[in-house]
Amino acid sequence: MSEKYIIGIDEGSQSAKILIFDTKGNIVCEAKQALRPYNLPEPGIVEHPDDDWWDAICAAGRKCMAKFEGNKEDIVGIGLCTIRYCRAYLKEDGTLAQPALSWMDVRVSQPYEHTNPDVKYIVASSGYITHRLTGERKDTVANYEGGWPIDVDKWDWSDDPEAYKATGMPREMLFDLVMPGDVLGYVTEEASEATGFPQGLPVVATSNDKAVEGLGTGCMGDTTACISLGTYTAAMMEGKENLKNTTAVWPKFSCVPNKYLYDSNGIRRGMWTISWFREILGDSYMKMAEEKGMSAEELLSEEASQVPAGSDGLMTVLDWLAPVDARYKKGIMIGFDGRHTRGHIYRSILEAVAMTMKKHVDDMCQELNVKLDKIIITGGGSNSDLFMQIFADVFHIPAVRNVVNGAAGLGSAICAAVAAGVYASFDEAVENMVRIKDEFLPDEEHTKLYDRMGEVYRDITNHTDEILKKSYEIFQ
Repeated sequence: MSEKYIIGIDEGSQSAKILIFDTKGNIVCEAKQALRPYNLPEPGIVEHPDDDWWDAICAAGRKCMAKFEGNKEDIVGIGLCTIRYCRAYLKEDGTLAQPALSWMDVRVSQPYEHTNPDVKYIVASSGYITHRLTGERKDTVANYEGGWPIDVDKWDWSDDPEAYKATGMPREMLFDLVMPGDVLGYVTEEASEATGFPQGLPVVATSNDKAVEGLGTGCMGDTTACISLGTYTAAMMEGKENLKNTTAVWPKFSCVPNKYLYDSNGIRRGMWTISWFREILGDSYMKMAEEKGMSAEELLSEEASQVPAGSDGLMTVLDWLAPVDARYKKGIMIGFDGRHTRGHIYRSILEAVAMTMKKHVDDMCQELNVKLDKIIITGGGSNSDLFMQIFADVFHIPAVRNVVNGAAGLGSAICAAVAAGVYASFDEAVENMVRIKDEFLPDEEHTKLYDRMGEVYRDITNHTDEILKKSYEIFQ
């Protein structure tokens, strides 16, 4: 019996990644295509240029399929995962009527206003890519939360006419919904030519990108949380019900039908801040790293590893993108003196990510009345041993990373594997396709320091907010 293969599509805020897995969760080949810089015509407007979502998937798909050495007939399906909280406006033929909105665009949190007569449909990013791949007007229900007329308990569009009035979205402008693990449609001839994916291949619904990551990490049970290091950095736990009136736990659709994912509060532009710091160091730093046979991130991590825990008192507050309800907030680095170097700044950013997420996870666990014994770290940042150790030290518990740290791609493949009958259930698929690679144990001296530091860190914005409110009046 020949080996079977599964394609996982993972399109996030910064790139489109295409991965081909075998049925044991091993990556056979992969490719990536960066998304283009956002259009930022005015504050609060964040648009994807031209047809960037689709173009990036096509480019990455062709590169990945060119690397694939197996038999294309042994590929059994495609799992589709795209970024959540985005919005696309489509013409009658399914093409874009105007630029797609990023999750960072203020309009995605506002009711739709029908000012463009070309707009026939309103969809999430997954609905748009589904239509481009299959020609179908279908989408996963699990990528529709926040600003949509959705009934989260029923896993379907709302029966309440007021929900459509409140969101400004008539039912006839919305696609039909299917459950995670269901087939959305089949790759058309046109899409096959554009992407390199085999024609007729089933495209399988997943969920929102964070839920797909959670599935791909194997984050299950009441004592494990997963921290997703992405442009939006957040923590997740497995949930069993749609909790109401919570303040630190946000129930979302899971990748497993009729289950929920508990989401923490998060960091807007979390890992983006690391990319920002790398970029402002300029080409000369990139060249220096290249001459050492390293990436810029690897060289920064090496420099930061020489810095003591706590970065000699340098602390970073990660408000590089202010929330809609507190537009005055800005990023802060506080505590500089003559000791501080490039490595201190980089380590301070890493520590800020870990300490901010510690607060969010503590709040979530307190509301759920649970105690964690392990955290799973996923995303490109988990490749850093230093970052992994900081998480273990800040959280006081083991931090693990998996063999596949691009968990959204693997989660997509797991959904497709279940749909194709490779595995009978999501639990069976996770058991066979997800494996831990490394475990980092907390350093007792560092945990004590971070506890003391955390008392100061949590209080910083109480003192700086009033200053930022005044400066916001000048520098909006």
